Amino acid sequence: MSNINLIDSFQEFKDFKNIDRPTMMSVLEDVFRSMIRKKYGNDENCDVIVNTDNGDLEIWRTRIVMEDGFSEDDDLEIELAEAKTLDPDLEVGDEYIEQITLESFGRRAILAARQTLVSKILELEKDEIFKKYKDRVGEIVTGEVYQVWKKETLVLDDEGNELLLPKSEQIPADYFKKGDSVKAVVSKVDMLNSNPKIIISRTAPEFLQRLFEQEVPEIFDGLITIKKIVREPGERAKVAVESYDDRIDPVGACVGMKGSRIHGIVRELKNENIDVINYTNNLQLYIQRALSPAKITSIKLDDEKKTAAVYLKPDQVSLAIGRGGHNIKLAGKLTGYEIDVYREADEQDEDVDIEEFSDEIESWILDEFKRIGLDTAKSVLALTVGELVKRTDLEEETVKEVLSILQAEFE
Repeated sequence: MSNINLIDSFQEFKDFKNIDRPTMMSVLEDVFRSMIRKKYGNDENCDVIVNTDNGDLEIWRTRIVMEDGFSEDDDLEIELAEAKTLDPDLEVGDEYIEQITLESFGRRAILAARQTLVSKILELEKDEIFKKYKDRVGEIVTGEVYQVWKKETLVLDDEGNELLLPKSEQIPADYFKKGDSVKAVVSKVDMLNSNPKIIISRTAPEFLQRLFEQEVPEIFDGLITIKKIVREPGERAKVAVESYDDRIDPVGACVGMKGSRIHGIVRELKNENIDVINYTNNLQLYIQRALSPAKITSIKLDDEKKTAAVYLKPDQVSLAIGRGGHNIKLAGKLTGYEIDVYREADEQDEDVDIEEFSDEIESWILDEFKRIGLDTAKSVLALTVGELVKRTDLEEETVKEVLSILQAEFE
C-alpha cells in the first residue's frame, strides 16, 4: 500500500537513539489507533500491523455481516446486501475483513498524525536519556567538547547527547577548546522543562575514586577499599585505603612501581598532589598519617570537641600546614577532627644559632658575641644588658636592640 508522508520518515524514527523496538511499535500503533477512533468512533474491531524495518503499515477492519435493515452500528456491522457487493460468498454472521488505506483518512489527518508521532518519539527519547543517565550517576563518561562558554562547557557523548560541565565543576587548571576529549563523572541528572539536564564533574571525590578503580585492578576487584577521599581540586587530595588481605600493601598497589599507576591519575587531574595513606581505626596514628609528609612528635585528642592538638619540631610545622593551608585542611576533613598545630616546646630544639640572624644583625656585632662564647640566641638572652655591655665592646643601645630581635624570635 502507499504509505504517503507519514511512513516516509519511518527510517528516521527507527534510527532514534535509546528507543527499543517494542516501544517504537507501541507508539506507532497508538498514533494510528487514534486516527481510526477519530474517523470511525471505535478501534476495537481494527488490527494495526506495523513493520518498523521497512515502514510497511497495514490496518485491517473487521465487521459482522447482518441481515438487511438489522445493522445498528455501521462501524461494527455491515448489511448483507452491501457485503455481497464486496464479496458474493459472504453470509449473515460472517466476518467481513477489509483493509483501510492511509489515503482514506485524508491529508490533514495524516499530517496531524505525523506531527503527533514526531512529538511522542522526541518525548520518549528524552525520557530514555534521562533514565539512562540517572542510572549512571557516579560513573565516568568520556565526551567531546562541542562549545565553550564563560560559565560552562557543552560536551557531547558518543551518541550525541548533551552533557554540561559547569566552571565550578572544572579543575582550576582545566582549559578546553572545541574537539577536545573530556573525562568526567556524572554528578547530577534533572528534568528541566521536559529536557534532561546532565551535569558532569571533574572536581567531585567520586571522579578521583573512579580513576583509581580504572588504574588499580585491586580496587576494581574489591581487594582494596577506598575508605574516604578529600580533595582541593587541582591542588591536593588525600585518599585513605584499606586492604582486607594482609599480603597486599594498599598504598604500594595504588601508587604502582615507580609511581606508574598514580602518574596517570595525577596527569588527568592537572598535577594534583595525591597522598595515599593506610586507613586505621587508631585515631592518633590516622591523624599522623593524614598530616603526611610532616613528622609528628605527639598528639593530644579531645574526643568531645573533636579537636586534635598536634606538636611538631619547628622545621615540620610548614610541612604539616602545607602550601595555602591545604595539607592541614584536608587532614581535618579526612579524620573528622579539627587539627591545631603547635611547635614542640623543647628548649634545645628551639634554640637558634645567632648566625641565623645575620640578615637583621650586622656580622661584626655577631662576631663580638661569639668572641665571648655566646653562639646561640638563648645564651645571649640568658645575660643582662649590663653584663653584655661589660663583657663586649658594644654600646648599651646596640645590646638592647639585639636582645629585642632575639626575644621576638621566641615570642
